[in-house]
Amino acid sequence: MRSYPLKPETVYFFGTCLVDMVYPDAGMAAIRLLQREGLHVVYPQAQSCCGQPAYNSGFPDEARAVARKQLRLFPKDYPIVVPSGSCAGMMHRHYPALFAEDSDRALAEEFAGRVFELTEFLVHVLQIRLEDRGAPVTVTWHSSCHALREMGVIQDSKSLIRQLKNVTLLELENEHECCGFGGTFAVKQPEISAAMVADKAADIRQTGATTVLGGDCGCLMNITGALQHQRVPVTGQHIAQFIWERIHG
Repeated sequence: MRSYPLKPETVYFFGTCLVDMVYPDAGMAAIRLLQREGLHVVYPQAQSCCGQPAYNSGFPDEARAVARKQLRLFPKDYPIVVPSGSCAGMMHRHYPALFAEDSDRALAEEFAGRVFELTEFLVHVLQIRLEDRGAPVTVTWHSSCHALREMGVIQDSKSLIRQLKNVTLLELENEHECCGFGGTFAVKQPEISAAMVADKAADIRQTGATTVLGGDCGCLMNITGALQHQRVPVTGQHIAQFIWERIHG
């Protein structure tokens, strides 16, 4: 089991590519949740990709080149908070292996030890308490593969949702199944990906929930696209944005 630091005064925020380009409101909500707890949040402006697309595609040298730049953008010993189980998993789990035979090995291992997925940081380090000011709503939860299998933070995410007294959480029957996004997988295997997200959309639909929440923007982009294509009236939202809106009515 992972050990967690005491509450710090300052944290770094790694925004992720999809938050930067597609879901900026999710990133801002995550930053505001951290600031709400009294933290100073540092966002290194030169940050870019974590390197996962190249790594998963079998290009370790290219992934290492991208990752090496990130290693030097977060030099102080602040925790690095990431609003994505996927990117957090890449940096926390795979950076040490990626740099195992490299001169930056020690730096990568130190960096990886400071990486936390957002909801695990809110629960275990900040021990955040939430007051729900929103109207009653029924939601369901999609677990991304990396948040589930690499970071192991799903129960942290759900515990935050369960703090919201007017929110009813309905579980998916096949929660542990991938949505079919997988980054480059959706591009390389579009037919299989489409079939997988169709199954996920059907699972969401059978719950009767009006909103599907997740902690990874890639999954949300894939799932909400399928739901919209099928004209299913279910919206998708990143958990940070959902929580921020609920606690502000």
